[in-house]
Amino acid sequence: MNNLIIETPIVSTAWLHEKLNASNLVILNGTIPKIEKGVAIFPEEIQIPNTRFFDIKKKFSNINDQFPSAFPSEEQFTNSAQELGINKDTAIVVYDEKGIYSSARVWWLFKAFGYTNVAVLNGGFPEWKQNDFPTEIKQIHKVKQGDFEAKLQPGYMLFFQDILKIQEDQNYTILDARATGRFCGDIPEPREGLRSGSIPNSKNLPFEDLLVNHKLVSKDKIKSIFKKVTLNEDNLVFSCGSGITACVLALGAELIGYKNMLVYDGSWTEYGSLVNKEKTMHWTKNELVAYTLLYAANSNFEEDNKERNLIIEKVNMQTFQKIHDEFDADNDYQSIQKIQAGLKEHHFNQDDVNTLLAEIKKMFFADGEFDVYERAMYRSLSKLLSV
Repeated sequence: MNNLIIETPIVSTAWLHEKLNASNLVILNGTIPKIEKGVAIFPEEIQIPNTRFFDIKKKFSNINDQFPSAFPSEEQFTNSAQELGINKDTAIVVYDEKGIYSSARVWWLFKAFGYTNVAVLNGGFPEWKQNDFPTEIKQIHKVKQGDFEAKLQPGYMLFFQDILKIQEDQNYTILDARATGRFCGDIPEPREGLRSGSIPNSKNLPFEDLLVNHKLVSKDKIKSIFKKVTLNEDNLVFSCGSGITACVLALGAELIGYKNMLVYDGSWTEYGSLVNKEKTMHWTKNELVAYTLLYAANSNFEEDNKERNLIIEKVNMQTFQKIHDEFDADNDYQSIQKIQAGLKEHHFNQDDVNTLLAEIKKMFFADGEFDVYERAMYRSLSKLLSV
């Protein structure tokens, strides 16, 4: 049998059943399991024959990132795909056990890394079972290491700094795939401690609106659904809770021929964590300087009184306390992201940065010495603050 070439973003279960014996076919299960007491729980104990598990959370995400399902590196994606026996000529069909949910994320990741011979199984495993197609007990099949090579493509993913730039840009349309109650803030977010809300100027298009009985609705229906939300067909940005179901919107949009689509990787989990309840990261310039000095002062995990007094000189005591409370609530990643965003918001040029670095060095010398922790922090901030 000739090698399969997949030319559509989705394939039917009947099509897959017919092609099961194709020599270059690889079937991936992209289900994200529930975690109970540290154990992964899957809805199903059976699978499509010869399925391989695509582990989004552990193998195909940057597990060192603060936020879930973060975009992996080119090297990580290459290595993990090769471990699954993916080759340069493999025809990939991906499904999940909910129907169409996380499988779309797998499809989008392959496209983002330059691979197009991939499709989502329309209806997923529920549709496969409903048609009484063959299954097997879940098992791990031994496979030969593949020769797949990821090649990162521009124009697929957006990250935090990108979303800050385009959230006020009328040339872009941000569509949020979460349920309406979450988008409007009427129901709490499932992630503990994450505030409710939505990205400024975004519009709501729940991914489930594109599905009936686990399958995508017709192309005409998808077009109608999109047109009710926006007349734009390009420069669409898809968001959700953590970058998973945003890809379902991307799948639907590609199916009807839309172009120039982007997925915001961190989605609301990142945005809602890094941007405060007033939906702004705007500090005054002095508050930004105070926060940055406070970050620097904690190079040895505790600022002393002299350092604290120098920071207070930049703002009043009440503002200092507010900045300090915010700093205490932030982790290192959040602090860095906020400082970088603040530099852009206040249009810092290199002269501004040099002045800020001089303030930092002055603070470090306040106690009469420039210790090893402070030297390391100064070097790091010199790179971080470069514009």
